[in-house]
Amino acid sequence: MAKPVTQFACAECGAIHKKWTGRCDGCGAWNSIQEEVPLSQGPSKKSLGGMKGKRMALTDLATEEAPPPRTLSGLGELDRVLGGGLVPASATLVGGDPGIGKSTLLLQAAAAFANAGHSVVYVSGEEATAQVRMRAQRLGLGDSAVKLAAETNLRDILTTLEAEKPDLCIIDSIQTMWVDTVDSAPGSVSQVRASAQELTSFAKRFGTSVILVGHVTKEGQIAGPRVVEHMVDTVLYFEGERGHQFRILRAVKNRFGPADEIGVFEMTGMGLAEVANPSALFLGDRDAPAPGSVVFAGIEGTRPVLVEIQALVAPSQLSQPRRAVVGWDGSRLSMILAVLEARTGVGFQGLDVYLNVAGGIRISEPAADLAVACALLSAREDAGIPPDTVVFGELSLSGALRPVAQAENRLKEAAKLGFTAAMAPKGCKTGDAGGMGLRLLPDLATLVGEVFGAG
Repeated sequence: MAKPVTQFACAECGAIHKKWTGRCDGCGAWNSIQEEVPLSQGPSKKSLGGMKGKRMALTDLATEEAPPPRTLSGLGELDRVLGGGLVPASATLVGGDPGIGKSTLLLQAAAAFANAGHSVVYVSGEEATAQVRMRAQRLGLGDSAVKLAAETNLRDILTTLEAEKPDLCIIDSIQTMWVDTVDSAPGSVSQVRASAQELTSFAKRFGTSVILVGHVTKEGQIAGPRVVEHMVDTVLYFEGERGHQFRILRAVKNRFGPADEIGVFEMTGMGLAEVANPSALFLGDRDAPAPGSVVFAGIEGTRPVLVEIQALVAPSQLSQPRRAVVGWDGSRLSMILAVLEARTGVGFQGLDVYLNVAGGIRISEPAADLAVACALLSAREDAGIPPDTVVFGELSLSGALRPVAQAENRLKEAAKLGFTAAMAPKGCKTGDAGGMGLRLLPDLATLVGEVFGAG
């Protein structure tokens, strides 16, 4: 094994010397030359060896830095999901099902940024420039100062971006990009990883905000390695059902703002329109009590959202009854049914159970447990919940109801939309409750006995 190289460095200025001397040639200090320990042990080809790098500047946690500047797009829902606007030198990954409206949304965002006086480059790897122009004309964006290109060679794209130095670059999509130094087809794991790394590095070095479009798999995850999601600063998912006009833009990772924040859009003939008050649209006409229908007061990121949860319970002709869920977790529905039977004696044997979250939105927080239980009991007993009542709360396996966070914000949103009563777990911090009548329940047995009289 080769003998490690010994080097000497000045303790005052860090100048490197091949041998010890009494005086540093760099700063002139006396007796400041010291022998340095090699950086790592082992052969230099397989380890870092003895050569040292540049010393980093370290700061403490008390150092105050100004928050990153924000660039507003003019699309309020998009700015909300981004945490207050687009951050320069950031990388954002947007995923969604094919045909859900990703390209439409980003083309509208590109036009909004360009109309605000920012330079924008839109690179399409899936469509020709003529197709993008046709979409822009259909959306009424033909006069926007967006610079357009159709290219998949990343070397040519980066060369162009370095010359243009735009404020925002949109890559549609990352799966179509290819790096000529990687011997694999576009869309492969190695190509996607290399392309994302190069584009993210470009964003950090030149201060350009980069938005990448990512395909999703059948499971709904962004195709390619999960390391792509770790490389970027923000990961957004564009969700929605084909049969509904609503689209949800959800932040699942954001280094510059809250995660799980949502923006709501409505698909129209002129593109995606912002929905400023989604709760009013997710709720149907509620003039009379409807069995199996319950309004849930939820929280999506920092926004209170009221949605209607619908349940249908019907006799089954099958040996194994159906359990169908749309917009909620199917395994959590099985847990609610088991708790109802074990703790209250209300069984669903021989009954088909269908659960639906109206409007095409997907609910993931545990605070929907009590609303789901109310919807199931209402459908089974054919007893409607009063239409001016909202429900929220988490259900434990023991049958007890657990308090949930931001109960006061949920109640204020419900009061704003005209609701006058609420059912919630005992112990929730409700504040002034917005003047609503509260019914605080300690456990599931109280709900079954006092509200529905079932058992």
